[in-house]
Amino acid sequence: MSSSKEYLDFILGQLSELDDISYRAMMREYIIYYRSKVVGSIYDDRFLVKSTKSAVAMMPNAVMELPYEGAKEMLLVYDVDNKEFLRLLLEAMYEELPAPKKKK
Repeated sequence: MSSSKEYLDFILGQLSELDDISYRAMMREYIIYYRSKVVGSIYDDRFLVKSTKSAVAMMPNAVMELPYEGAKEMLLVYDVDNKEFLRLLLEAMYEELPAPKKKK
């Protein structure tokens, strides 16, 4: 199964209060960036974020899921309808995320 453009548009709308949100399509799925850092992905119409200390603290009951076979587990975000929560989540995660890799 792949993710729909409609679900991507929904998530981007929910993240619209954050500056510098972008995405990249990859094999019918989407990588989500916040201020040039990868924060998560949309796989099979599920919004998954990297497992950082702050993300785990904000979502202590979140389920870890595999985005695809062979990938690292990520946290499934259940509260995608709450724009304020999503804004706070990504802002909290930002400092813990690795810097973007330099392009050669």
